[in-house]
Amino acid sequence: MQKILVSACLLGRPVRYDGGSKRLDDALLAAWQAEGRLVPVCPEVMAGLPTPRLPAEIEAGAGGAAVLAGRARILDSTGGDVTAAFRAGAEAALATAREAGCRYALLTDGSPSCGATFIYDGTFGGNRVDGQGVVTALLEAQGICVFAEHQIAELGRALAEEGSLPAE
Repeated sequence: MQKILVSACLLGRPVRYDGGSKRLDDALLAAWQAEGRLVPVCPEVMAGLPTPRLPAEIEAGAGGAAVLAGRARILDSTGGDVTAAFRAGAEAALATAREAGCRYALLTDGSPSCGATFIYDGTFGGNRVDGQGVVTALLEAQGICVFAEHQIAELGRALAEEGSLPAE
């Protein structure tokens, strides 16, 4: 059975920076959870960051790949550099994915860790930019296909096409 790495906040766990969750109520997710396919992670918590914690963004609208390459930092809303913790969380998420044999991930968009299609521009003004968080960049560089929560149907189709799920 193909396992899926998933952001713990999508399962209703209160691990987000504000102490909340971002529960995704979706029949596919519920079915995968019931089948034991899901491998929940919160990279920031895995790296030892507290909940709640200050919001953080990748500086200057750079993406996760730039953080991994050392060309950008992740700063919290007071200007504190939290790059090392976010990188450690990304490495922990990758190790968990490898251990479970995950080839797919379903992550929370917008996060400087898990953003799959967009992140925020580093100004803390709520401005979105196309890009990936540090976890997504690392997972994809290692061959793990990442989907944002709004792409869950596409993930379901990818699993069905490879024979990991029955076709709809």
